[in-house]
Amino acid sequence: MSLIELIDKRTVKVPLESVDKQSILREMVDLLASATDKVSDPEALYRAVLDREALGSTGLEDGIAVPHGKTGAARNVCLAIGTAPQGIDFDAADGKPSRLFFLIAAPTDKAGPHVAALAEIARLAHSSALINALVHARDASELIGILQGD
Repeated sequence: MSLIELIDKRTVKVPLESVDKQSILREMVDLLASATDKVSDPEALYRAVLDREALGSTGLEDGIAVPHGKTGAARNVCLAIGTAPQGIDFDAADGKPSRLFFLIAAPTDKAGPHVAALAEIARLAHSSALINALVHARDASELIGILQGD
């Protein structure tokens, strides 16, 4: 399953309203849970994401963060995407603020698609022009179009 196949316009928010790490995580979990039927228990997903963050920040370099969690509350691998053009301190590996967020939720028994999505997002991080375009997308449709190469 490719990253594009996981994208649902209802789970893309441009820009996010939150201004700190905990709020970003909550907002993205709530977005994913409220927009789809793929998460049966938002609190369980939120705890799974927090537990993963406790192991080490999922803030990558160049303004990308990929918070993720595995839980029985996720029926399938699913994704929420959000932007924060102003940047949020996410304890990123390079110490810079994160501006582009990909939240991945996965069932505990499906590691393959989860890992594939993480790898695909990591590849995106190699193009600062692409990241910049995504961060400055005017709305969800434009962000999705950029990811699809439109």
